[in-house]
Amino acid sequence: SFYEELLSHGILKPLTAPVEGLVVREGSCNYVAPQGISSVVKYFLKKSGAVVLYEQRVTHISLRDGKWEVSRKAGPPEQFDVVILTIPVPQILQLQGDIVNIINESQKQRLECVSYSSRYALGLFYEAGARIAVPWAARYIADNPCVRFVSIDNKKRNVESPEVGPSLVVHTTVMFGSEHLDSDPAEVQQIILSHLESIVPSLPKPSSIKCQKWRYSQVTKAVPNCPGQMILHTEPLLICGGDGFTRSNFDGCIESAMSLAEAVESHL
Repeated sequence: SFYEELLSHGILKPLTAPVEGLVVREGSCNYVAPQGISSVVKYFLKKSGAVVLYEQRVTHISLRDGKWEVSRKAGPPEQFDVVILTIPVPQILQLQGDIVNIINESQKQRLECVSYSSRYALGLFYEAGARIAVPWAARYIADNPCVRFVSIDNKKRNVESPEVGPSLVVHTTVMFGSEHLDSDPAEVQQIILSHLESIVPSLPKPSSIKCQKWRYSQVTKAVPNCPGQMILHTEPLLICGGDGFTRSNFDGCIESAMSLAEAVESHL
């Protein structure tokens, strides 16, 4: 039903662009978000009517008079009846305050089992009219120590336009990401660009480049024996979920979201 809804609103469309090296599993179907994956999140947030505050880095969660007091890096603490955490699992374990003692030993051991791969993503942005002469929209690279995936993003999304310049996205291999996790980003950018040159020779000069470190890229090992969420405290409710409790794809995210919603609803 989620796919049908997103398809009917044009948020998702079936993937029709050629992707080299894509492993197609029997019975599966691949989609693309023409306006980027953030459009999926924005659609659901708008539909919910929620007031969203961005860039509020939570540092402490403590019990105060039957409510949760949530402290952030900047600004005064606020109190809530229910707190739902969907941040990467290692970041849950880094939170300070009463939450440190509220997570019991069994839960802590299960949360500590979770592991993630790390990658770098590189975006190259071009002026309108620039041409990237390759026969594919995206390509998985099997034999490069640095680059795992390259995408001509507007071509992959099937939204090519003469008014808008193309953009190229590169994802590194898991091994490269772990080896260079704490390296200088400028240095990492140059290494990726040099490998990219061998994969896509004669690339035009980009108008801008953005290098992004993705410390928690995809879940390699999820919370064991967990149905999409974990209740850390019942009165008041403190619950955590996300792909760390299922798997790192859209289905895994939806599965955890449904599990969280059911647990919160039954509590209310």
